[in-house]
Amino acid sequence: MRIIKWIVIVLVAVVLLFQFVAKPYLKEQTKKHSPQITNTFQNEELQLQVTYSSPFKKGRVIFGELVPYDVVWRTGANEPTTFRTESDITIMGNSLAAGTYSLWTKPGKENWSVYFNHEVPDWGVTISSGGRETTRNPEKDAVVVQVPVIDLQQTEESFTIDFSEEEMVYMNLYWDTTKVRIPITP
Repeated sequence: MRIIKWIVIVLVAVVLLFQFVAKPYLKEQTKKHSPQITNTFQNEELQLQVTYSSPFKKGRVIFGELVPYDVVWRTGANEPTTFRTESDITIMGNSLAAGTYSLWTKPGKENWSVYFNHEVPDWGVTISSGGRETTRNPEKDAVVVQVPVIDLQQTEESFTIDFSEEEMVYMNLYWDTTKVRIPITP
């Protein structure tokens, strides 16, 4: 009985060490290679925020190799990208209620599918797959749209998500020589 008690104490200690020491340390180390960035947009009608981790190209072929075509991507590194809107918005004719969503994409050569999902999982990929499979639950998708790919003339070294306002507001995602724009209206 005494041995079982010590085994339980040791197991609890190991779990607590992992949770409060190892996990924060590992998270900090991954952020050094793919820093977390928050970009916001605000005008009279919209208040938007996107938070993501930005990996770097480092001489790699990005889309079609590092990020495979026609496979759902957690859209950045580390944790899933989050998108927040303070008011109800419309994305390509689809209503999205105010709130926080995880943002997922399925890159293709000519078009990308973009998913705004009600769930924001901790990590976004399964450890058993080595990070190749996402934990996105398709049943929780709030909005799914398809946007065309824009080829860039210059290479973008780090993955970037930002907002621009032209005839309407766009959320822009770009990396390497690829860019997509998601139109957002109030």
